[in-house]
Amino acid sequence: MGNTSNDVGSNVTAVTVAELAGLNTLGISLARIDFAPGGINPPHTHPRATEVLTVIEGSLLVGFVTSNPDNRLFTKMLEKGDVFMFPQGLIHFQKNVGYGHALAIAGLSSQNPGVITIANAVFGSNPDIAEDILAKAFQVDIKVVRQIQSKF
Repeated sequence: MGNTSNDVGSNVTAVTVAELAGLNTLGISLARIDFAPGGINPPHTHPRATEVLTVIEGSLLVGFVTSNPDNRLFTKMLEKGDVFMFPQGLIHFQKNVGYGHALAIAGLSSQNPGVITIANAVFGSNPDIAEDILAKAFQVDIKVVRQIQSKF
């Protein structure tokens, strides 16, 4: 089991072409996602891959958001053996809603799917995105932006 003792309570172990050169040109990669109780795989996107997720153990709430202008949220409760698909490039997430640890395996349709974790990219960029831009985009006070950026 991956180490889930972190702020989000999950651990993703990826197997892409970077970890296994033999995947080059095959158009596939995998990830193991371990969840502590209440743990999440935070909102993120894969710019170069569709993801198929299979729950191996536990219960997960999963969801994705469609693109602008609708930004429609689709969610589903998954149990052991259930499968769900996240379309390429759309923001998606998983949350362990069970009482014990959960485990899922994800198949991705690229040997190099990429991953952009939304909060890390927006609030933890290097260099920082200007506070006034984030304050206006999220319609919050600059102090709120500074507080969130300090966590990344």
